[in-house]
Amino acid sequence: MFDEAAPLAQMQRVDGRAGAVIGAGGRLKRLWQQGSGKAMLPRMHGRAPEVVFLNTAGGLTGGDRLDYTLEVAAGAAAVGTTQTAERAYLSREGSAQVTTRLTLGAGARLHWLPQEVIVFEGAALDRRLSVEMCGDAELVTLETLVLGRAAMGERLSQIALTDRREVIRDGRVAMVEAIRLGPDDLTRTGAAGLSGAIALSTLTLFAPDAVDRLDRLRAVLPADGPVRAAASGWEGRIVARFMGAEAYPVRKAVARAVETLTEGPLPRVWQM
Repeated sequence: MFDEAAPLAQMQRVDGRAGAVIGAGGRLKRLWQQGSGKAMLPRMHGRAPEVVFLNTAGGLTGGDRLDYTLEVAAGAAAVGTTQTAERAYLSREGSAQVTTRLTLGAGARLHWLPQEVIVFEGAALDRRLSVEMCGDAELVTLETLVLGRAAMGERLSQIALTDRREVIRDGRVAMVEAIRLGPDDLTRTGAAGLSGAIALSTLTLFAPDAVDRLDRLRAVLPADGPVRAAASGWEGRIVARFMGAEAYPVRKAVARAVETLTEGPLPRVWQM
């Protein structure tokens, strides 16, 4: 017989850390990894090095921690991505924490293009992205959330999600964005709500010539159909946002925008 009064077994928690430093000419200067956090550099031919991060635990739940770090030295270029979509599962206690730190030296170029985070019912997730960059560097960042598994007919009703992004450019705050999603936000309509969207994506560019690329980006954004998208540019930056009731159309629209904004191909690990 089971003793229903017995305490629950202590569950093992994820503590993953991985990082890399890319030097001039795309040379790897430093690489580290711990626990379930891994960083790989697939062989590239004629392209900037790609640093692929992955969580070998297969997902995140309450109490888990992931910490990714990517530094691109002065004059160097790199692409950072994740091997597959990350998954935030039901949390029994506490929140999963994912922290990403990016650093760009003078004249560096970094395209941070992780694949989406899929949020499951009951998930509790705290994500933070922090960037320190020189003013003449180029940074592209992509953050995508998918709320539930559409193929399973899942509609979320209970989540706790916080997401904060901060960019420091030449020692000054260039962007701070913070969102919080809870049960009430999942059903709120109108401009202040999700209006039925389950896939949300933000694509940003910081570069001296950012505003010059705005018209090209707007030309490839969907004008109608299942994806709503818009972009604006000012003071050396572009911000584009996408939302839709299905994840795959949003992914396709984002992929096209990324190729336009970066003037290059998608990371090799992306599956389209």
